[in-house]
Amino acid sequence: MKINIYYGGRGLIEDPTLYVIGKLTEVLEELRVDVRRYNLYEEKNVIATLPATLKDADGVILAVSLEWFGIGGYMQQFLDMCWLYGNKEKIKSIYMLPVVMATTYGERDAELTLIKCWETLGGIPMNGLAAYVENHTDFEMSSVYRGIIEKKAEDLYRAINQTMPILPNSNVAVKKNISRTKTIDLTPQESEQLSRFVSDDAYVKKQKQDIEELSAMFKTMLGDTSPEPEEKEGEFIREFRTNFYPEADFRAKYIIIIPDRESTLSIDVTPDSVKCWYSDDTEADVVMKAETKVLKAIISGKNTFQRAFMAGEITAKGNFKTLRTLDQIFRFRY
Repeated sequence: MKINIYYGGRGLIEDPTLYVIGKLTEVLEELRVDVRRYNLYEEKNVIATLPATLKDADGVILAVSLEWFGIGGYMQQFLDMCWLYGNKEKIKSIYMLPVVMATTYGERDAELTLIKCWETLGGIPMNGLAAYVENHTDFEMSSVYRGIIEKKAEDLYRAINQTMPILPNSNVAVKKNISRTKTIDLTPQESEQLSRFVSDDAYVKKQKQDIEELSAMFKTMLGDTSPEPEEKEGEFIREFRTNFYPEADFRAKYIIIIPDRESTLSIDVTPDSVKCWYSDDTEADVVMKAETKVLKAIISGKNTFQRAFMAGEITAKGNFKTLRTLDQIFRFRY
């Protein structure tokens, strides 16, 4: 028997959820169950691939820490990926035990959310462990609470071992008769492969670039030579274009957020050309934030990107080697 634990908390030492899943693990391992735990905060970059780990599981424990409201972003994202890429036929036979430890109000609502989500996926939910924990030390020292947790682990083991049936519920009926979501007809293997592509940022970025290149090529073939909307002239765009000095084999995308104008300037650099436009982009090799007066000082040649960054007039995140290259490919003269 194999049971997977998916922990949606933040991994804090005082989190009572960690104590509960630790006790559950102890009891299940004593019963010779193969227990595997996935900390979603550590797996956040590959959450789209985690539904593949359900393929050989007999049961799962969905454990969340309620610190404010709801089941938390990591668990919600994991369940979203199960809906999009999970093998629904396999999930139908998987028992799920919800665990919700709250330091604020709402543990019952969160438990019900996990149960409803698992029912909608087609799985078999069980009554879980939901508690409000005011003092985690008192909670962990209580022999009564420990006994309840250990009993719940045994109940999960028996349910899976005996393939315990459950009564039908309206969630499944509504899902079958009304909620007909349009989905792509994929095999479980294709779903797993697609989920890996979704979690690969480099692959997604390359696909976007290929789509842009194909779009430009077809527009040229159709004789559409008018400038694209994002290439229309605007403040700072002309200056960046006319003062561009390309470098061989250098490609990068920059984003400059201008807070006082509530606008975002995107700059796409290739070895042959530069494209500048205003957009709502958030993904780039370097993302900067600079006020209008700082940018005006740079394009007038009175300052440089490097000096402005060192002086704290510009904040940036991303590849700092790429940031330093800005003053080489854009040479503004005083």
